[in-house]
Amino acid sequence: MALDKNSSGFTFGFAFVLVVVVGALLASVSMGLKDLQNKNKDDKKRMDILGAFGVEATRDNAAELFEQHVSKALIVRGKDMSTGKEAFKVDIQKEFRDKTLNASDRNFPLYVGNKDGETFYIIPMVGKGLWGPIWGYVALGSDKQTIFGAKFDHKGETPGLGAEIKTDMFTSQFKGEKINSKISVVKDGSGSGINSKVDAITGGTITSVGVEEMVDRTLKVYSNYFKTQK
Repeated sequence: MALDKNSSGFTFGFAFVLVVVVGALLASVSMGLKDLQNKNKDDKKRMDILGAFGVEATRDNAAELFEQHVSKALIVRGKDMSTGKEAFKVDIQKEFRDKTLNASDRNFPLYVGNKDGETFYIIPMVGKGLWGPIWGYVALGSDKQTIFGAKFDHKGETPGLGAEIKTDMFTSQFKGEKINSKISVVKDGSGSGINSKVDAITGGTITSVGVEEMVDRTLKVYSNYFKTQK
């Protein structure tokens, strides 16, 4: 019996087969690219950690430079320290979104870096911007109190406004500040100098407030931890 290609049954059947075939092909491509996607994600993370204490890396050399300049990775939980779980694999954004976890349940990675004979302590953090998540890395000097550098990034903040948190103009203001006091992000232009203040992004008030909350909440955890290590 010949198929009636003009029938609705043939049309629906053909569409079903096409959807199944295309879906299978897309799934296969996605699985094939997963390793590459994970590598790119890990390399971007390495670049941000290194960049926080002044080591400039690309995706091509991020893994090599990370191995060279990051000597240790720990997990801090309040006053406790653990090396039993690989710190690099901790997904702090996922843990931050999990409302069933409180601060004592979360993993707080800490990276120990070195450059030109100096030791740095790199702290990852995550928070909320205007349109989505924001995150960053703050590097402390050998005294574990003074900020040496910072790197911030975002998922969907507005270009020219909230997205400016990732520029050197904003991040450089954190250098020299201490983590044992709150660093306020202010709109009155009084953030110049080392005075526990940084100037907010013009037109990016909500994102700036998000950075302030993220930095303050996260640094408290590590400041308390460092006190136990004296």
